[in-house]
Amino acid sequence: MAKHESKAIAQNKKASHDFFIEETFEAGIVLQGTEIKSIRKRQVNLKDSFATIRNGEVFLHNMHVSPYEQGNRFNHEPTRARKLLLHRKQIDKLIGETKQAGYSLVPLKVYIKNGFAKVLLGLGKGKKKFDKREDLKQKQAKRDMDRALKDRN
Repeated sequence: MAKHESKAIAQNKKASHDFFIEETFEAGIVLQGTEIKSIRKRQVNLKDSFATIRNGEVFLHNMHVSPYEQGNRFNHEPTRARKLLLHRKQIDKLIGETKQAGYSLVPLKVYIKNGFAKVLLGLGKGKKKFDKREDLKQKQAKRDMDRALKDRN
């Protein structure tokens, strides 16, 4: 694999179901000790995770990184808040966007890029129940059309 390619480790599939993702940002993650080893072994879960902005810094909460097996006493806390690394202009833009009603920061996926762990943050607006039902109807209709075309050939 080339050095500039990225390798997806974990994805938050529920994010696209619960939010309209309007913009994405790539951010580095500040890790401690054996966390990178656990991430490389794909022992990370983004379910129920979210990002917040405090004192001009972005933090990722509830991202579960399993303790490393050979980490003994140097292991980390699995669900601690992790600082995200973004440019100041990006943080200022996110502060302005998230102050609007209904917008939140959602982690979409974690991947390794050039040897560093990165997270893809999405600026999302929450979906209502009828929006989610409409998406499910469209998915089912597309599935039915694909199935009908496959049977036809």
